[in-house]
Amino acid sequence: MSLTDRTPGAASASAGPPPAGGRRTGPTVADVIRAVTTGDLPVRVTGYDGSAVGPADAGITLSIRTERGLSYLLTAPGDLGMARAYVSGDLGLDGVHPGDPYEALRVLKDEMPLRMPPVADAVALVKGLGWERLRPPPPPPQEAAPRWRRVMTGLRHSKVRDSSAISHHYDVSNAFYEKVLGPSMTYTCAVFHSPGDTLEEAQRAKYDLVAGKLALKPGMRLLDVGCGWGGMVRHAAREYGVRALGVTLSREQAEWAQAAIEREGLGDLAEVRHLDYRDAPREQFDVISSIGLTEHIGVRNYPAYFGALRSRLKPGGRLLNHCITRADNRAPHRSGAFIDRYVFPDGELAGPGRLISEIHDAGFEVHHEENLRQHYALTLAGWCRNLVDNWDFCVNEVGAGTARVWGLYMAGSRMAFERNGIQLHQVLATQNGPEGVNGYPLRPDWTP
Repeated sequence: MSLTDRTPGAASASAGPPPAGGRRTGPTVADVIRAVTTGDLPVRVTGYDGSAVGPADAGITLSIRTERGLSYLLTAPGDLGMARAYVSGDLGLDGVHPGDPYEALRVLKDEMPLRMPPVADAVALVKGLGWERLRPPPPPPQEAAPRWRRVMTGLRHSKVRDSSAISHHYDVSNAFYEKVLGPSMTYTCAVFHSPGDTLEEAQRAKYDLVAGKLALKPGMRLLDVGCGWGGMVRHAAREYGVRALGVTLSREQAEWAQAAIEREGLGDLAEVRHLDYRDAPREQFDVISSIGLTEHIGVRNYPAYFGALRSRLKPGGRLLNHCITRADNRAPHRSGAFIDRYVFPDGELAGPGRLISEIHDAGFEVHHEENLRQHYALTLAGWCRNLVDNWDFCVNEVGAGTARVWGLYMAGSRMAFERNGIQLHQVLATQNGPEGVNGYPLRPDWTP
């Protein structure tokens, strides 16, 4: 029997009631799911046509609510189609909170093997469903343009295009970020001394770790590139008496950060400007921190990027580069379709070996490297908890679709860090002076 055949008057117990007349006229949503999966399903899948497949008592249910949702899945197989259907609301996910769908992602990844159906079955399915199902519906408004269309805003990693990409991700809503990130508005990996640390305690520990590695002292000049909402800038000024300048391509970040600086009475020491790192002042800084910017600049631009930082650093000065990396140097640099379209347009990651080599080749001397992969998994779990706790506010602020994007992105990223799919590396280097003089101690002068 083919996937589209039905015995007159016979209906599967999991397929829902037959239409009037007792005969189905084509394949059901359940038929599609059966065709692309193997073995027993760990979840329940229901369709807009009344069909269903999988155990009725499953803890998690996927509901394909509309024909458009099915078209999303068929026309962009994999994470992009799933994301489109889920973000638009055409794919429901019951049994987990949308602010933290981690458990559903785990089950789908570990326990729901997919397959390509035989060609004849695939053709029969599509023919029975209607060829119009293969016409891609317009994507949800949260989706960025594909890479080939972004050329209209400039070449990849040009200043204009980078500004557009940064705005897509960071200019969502400061009020939304306050609820998800917490009071410090720190959107980078925290450092946990124990899993029981609060998110705010761990973020303070991260800033202190960076400060220790940079050997911050009162009166020093710090440049923080890609400074976000100014967390490192404010911490360095408040706790270490450092004169700190932060630059960010997000206008909303810069406005929030500068207001926070004034509110905290740090205006005589700290400043955040809406500025590309390539346009940062060329005066010589004592130290430079880059916390979460390298992911946005493009791997081919590493030489120019680290060269630009080196040109702004005094001889003997230190650079702390903190960024997400691949787990090895063989993985592709570009991100997957979901991350590229919904989270970080044009984002690229390299392996830790490539990163360290590029820092060396730019003229720095690397002294220390540390992988904080497990810490980022804990950080993302904390952000998901915040999103769950503030879900109604966040939906009212940015809309249900955008809130679902963030839950999906953070839960998926947590899993990737836990399973060593991606890592977070801090690399400490110096700009050496004549004859290799760099002022670096014989042993590290901070407590890791």
